Amino acid sequence: MTDMALPSPRGRSAMTALAIGLSGLAIVAIGWAFAPAAMAQGWLLAFLFWSSIPVGSLVLLLIHRLVGGRWGDAFAPALLAGAGLVPLAALAFLPIVLGLTSIYPWAAQPASVPPDVGHIYLNAWSFLVRALVGLGGWTVLSILVIRGRCTMLAAGLGLAFHGLAVSLLAVDWILSVDPTFTSTAFAACIAIQQILAALAWAALSSPAVPDKSAADIGGLLIAALLGVVYLGLMSYIVIWYGNLPEKAAWYLMRNSSGWSWVIAMAVLIGAVVPLGMLLRRSIRQNHQALRLVGGLILIGIWLHLAWLLAPSFDPGWLPATALGLVTMGGISLGVMTRITIRSGRSADHAE
Repeated sequence: MTDMALPSPRGRSAMTALAIGLSGLAIVAIGWAFAPAAMAQGWLLAFLFWSSIPVGSLVLLLIHRLVGGRWGDAFAPALLAGAGLVPLAALAFLPIVLGLTSIYPWAAQPASVPPDVGHIYLNAWSFLVRALVGLGGWTVLSILVIRGRCTMLAAGLGLAFHGLAVSLLAVDWILSVDPTFTSTAFAACIAIQQILAALAWAALSSPAVPDKSAADIGGLLIAALLGVVYLGLMSYIVIWYGNLPEKAAWYLMRNSSGWSWVIAMAVLIGAVVPLGMLLRRSIRQNHQALRLVGGLILIGIWLHLAWLLAPSFDPGWLPATALGLVTMGGISLGVMTRITIRSGRSADHAE
């Protein structure tokens, strides 16, 4: 009876993580009162990095529902835990709504975009409607997947919906920070990067799995990693050698003030080193080595997102981003650990 009354180590860890996350949320609220622009911009960057894992996990589960594979069975706990955070992602988007004019120049100064574009597409109401539809659709799909009610038809339709949603929201949430730049391959790059983030998180957070399953996730990491690098590099080459000055200016801005070092570190830490490790069969089959690879890839993804967004941000975005990541990460770990504990207790009672 005494053991049952005391919280388990996992329960205490969940409470600690949740307390840290809620404390971070309180600090975010205080910071918002003194530096709303920096807090809103930092929160956006933290949100984009953190939400890549839930959305990417959901997409992988939908793919696995259609094609199967032992990789999905072995890493199902980590992917299901990630997909279960999609409803929290919808809530985490609310601060971005509140700070819309601090993040996006077209929201603060509607006259800065062409009238036809602003009237039809790039305005606050249509932006919010697209975000609501995208986050709402992902939430419904995550509930179906978590409850085991996602049929093959629903998975196929869900992937089609995701393709449309990410094509719009990647441009809305990231590229429209600088609405003068457009790229037709950008949404595809972000979609693959979400899958890469989920695979990296699964490799990092999963318990030990059989060597063959570890090798499977290693192969998927190689494919996703090459996809992200290829699309990013080809976009750069096409714009630079196509002699497109307006688009080249976007890259030149990210080649000054030390930002070229940021993207260089992103490529080195998040692509070159992990790819070199994954090319060795022994590493692909070693779960501990895969954890290191997953951690390096996640760091590279964060650096890439910072390179995309932060050159347009106000000073103070970095501590605000760190605070946002602590807040979202703490709440997420606390909630998911509590859900896992309750699921285990329910299974024990059922037995």
